[in-house]
Amino acid sequence: MNLGSIFQTLVLVSGVLTILLILLQQRGASLGAGLGGSGELYTTRRGLDKSLFNATIVFIVIFILSIFGILLIPS
Repeated sequence: MNLGSIFQTLVLVSGVLTILLILLQQRGASLGAGLGGSGELYTTRRGLDKSLFNATIVFIVIFILSIFGILLIPS
């Protein structure tokens, strides 16, 4: 297994996980607003929302760095 195939696998896995994490996040609302609670103009991310947000950022960075790895490593 060469370095190019490792980067390709990393791109695929991080891309799929990024898509799933983005789809799991709620748009502009906490869990209570999704269940009929009052909407707020500004909310802070707490608990699972914050963890999903941070994990999404990590996987986006991994995705971008692995794409650069593919471009810089000759096949």
